[in-house]
Amino acid sequence: MKSIAALQAVVTATPFDGEPSDAELDAIEQEMPLIEAERDLLDVEIWMLDRPASALDERRIRRARNRVMAARRDLTNRAGQAQAGGVA
Repeated sequence: MKSIAALQAVVTATPFDGEPSDAELDAIEQEMPLIEAERDLLDVEIWMLDRPASALDERRIRRARNRVMAARRDLTNRAGQAQAGGVA
């Protein structure tokens, strides 16, 4: 029977410090406009749950959806430019 202490070095070889790496923080920073647009859309949808939609409310939802789509488009275009070496 093997001792657990002998396997501990293999299991805990690289301790996790709980902090995101610089690359992960950069990725979050690049996606932040999309994250904020999706959050705003969710806020509008939650706000509309318990009330009938008026024409103004429908415009709010449409604008929020358009902001999400624009943020997704911009993020996709930036990713495409990065893969093509910055030349479009």
